[in-house]
Amino acid sequence: MLCEVNDLAGQHEVIAENLQSDVIREINYLVKDIKEERKKLLQDSAKYVAMINNQVASLERSRKNYEKAFKEAERALDNFQRADADLNLSRAEVEKQRMNMAIKNQHCEESKNEYANQLQKTNELQSQHYKALMPEVFRQLQELDEKRIRNVRHFMAHSADVERNVFPIINKCLDGIINAANQVNEKQDTILVIERYKSGFEPPGDFPFDDLSRGGESTPLVLPGSGNTYVSSGVGAHRSESMTVKGTMSAGKLKKRVGLFAIFSSNKNNLSSSGDKDDYSELPPNQRRKKILQKLEEMQAKLHQEIAAKDGLMKMKGVYESNPALGDPMSTEGQLNECSQRIDKLNSDIAKYQGLLQEVECNVSPAGIRKHELTEHNGIGNGSTNNLSNHNNRLNTSVPDGRAPLGEDESLSRSASDSSVSIPAVGLNNRYSGETVSLGASRNSLANDEDPPPYYDIHDLPPLGTCTALYAFEATSEGSIPMFDGEQLLIIEQDQGDGWTRVRRQPPNVEEGFVPTSYISIHSS
Repeated sequence: MLCEVNDLAGQHEVIAENLQSDVIREINYLVKDIKEERKKLLQDSAKYVAMINNQVASLERSRKNYEKAFKEAERALDNFQRADADLNLSRAEVEKQRMNMAIKNQHCEESKNEYANQLQKTNELQSQHYKALMPEVFRQLQELDEKRIRNVRHFMAHSADVERNVFPIINKCLDGIINAANQVNEKQDTILVIERYKSGFEPPGDFPFDDLSRGGESTPLVLPGSGNTYVSSGVGAHRSESMTVKGTMSAGKLKKRVGLFAIFSSNKNNLSSSGDKDDYSELPPNQRRKKILQKLEEMQAKLHQEIAAKDGLMKMKGVYESNPALGDPMSTEGQLNECSQRIDKLNSDIAKYQGLLQEVECNVSPAGIRKHELTEHNGIGNGSTNNLSNHNNRLNTSVPDGRAPLGEDESLSRSASDSSVSIPAVGLNNRYSGETVSLGASRNSLANDEDPPPYYDIHDLPPLGTCTALYAFEATSEGSIPMFDGEQLLIIEQDQGDGWTRVRRQPPNVEEGFVPTSYISIHSS
């Protein structure tokens, strides 16, 4: 169910990422463009309004000038007529008034013409402003708003499509959650809890009868599993001081009981805790047995890896000795020494925990073991606790000559920087004596004077297929070869889990070595 919930959350993240990249980002670009275009149109409209306002102001000034000149011309005409009718004025004064009248009339005509021109310009600009300029601005603003609405409509539909595209996967996740919920079995869950907290102690026997008439002394009775002592005294029985009831002086020191035998409490020192001791001696027998089995499995897996790594290093050393061009054989000595030390340490630890396992099996109730094996057979038991007989068969698998046989698919170690080579191995002698080879000697000085496995010449191994280099690679460690982007190579040995593939360069420049598996594309043959 947790996997399905995780997948469901992943689909929601996919929706959020798609909305972010396809919708929100495009909306931001659209808003930016619309703001810039709208700002430009508003600036143009403000410029057009300023132009018409300036023209109207010029018209008003020319009109006032014309009005002023007209009034001055009328006063000059009135002054000339009075001067011409007055017989007391000289002819020169009358002529002066005539000249003044002519000047004023000319200025009035000029102001009138200027007013007429400004009026014509104003009318034309006003007509253009209201019939062409401003309508064009409004039309562009309308198109801009239509563009915004059209894109919002598109984004709304695209957002729905983004969610609709992941609906099938979400429905599968929901179906998986429903299936997981339907697979919940309350019987199995309760049995799992029982198996986890089962102690393995023998049930207590009957309490003996103290016959005081024969002069015997009363024996303290201990309740198994609780540490509470009941003292028998005569006919009546009194609780010890540790079981003082509430209402007495020591009642405040009593802790509140949580759960049943503190199994389900939050105390860290409950039955499921492994404690700080390596032998798990503080645990009940059954829990201790489970922890020891789990520890043996972990050490067995580590020993498989170390033996496989050592065998791979020995093979690599043999290849280096037969083909010095691939690398220096002495470069593996340090890794072989470290690997042998780890193998010896694991062998001693396995022997130690096997002794602890035999000790625990003598203390665990046979009924509890039978019940545990029956539970494992029915597929209900905890995955970390295996059947005892199966585990012993797995640990006691005899291997000739004290060595672990390796699988037929094993190959050379390809990582010069990592000594832990993962090579499949089956079977392990639980009494592995750690009989190792002399690390300073050559590959011919193996344990029991056995002949080394055969090694092939550089041209003897048949190709398994072809591959293409995806990236250029420069060889920086012994045993690897460089390659360039797009180069065609022959596959000599597949990747065995360490990230390296053994390849051969095609003739005429024949060269063999290891390249990173992630740098090549393997062609299916």
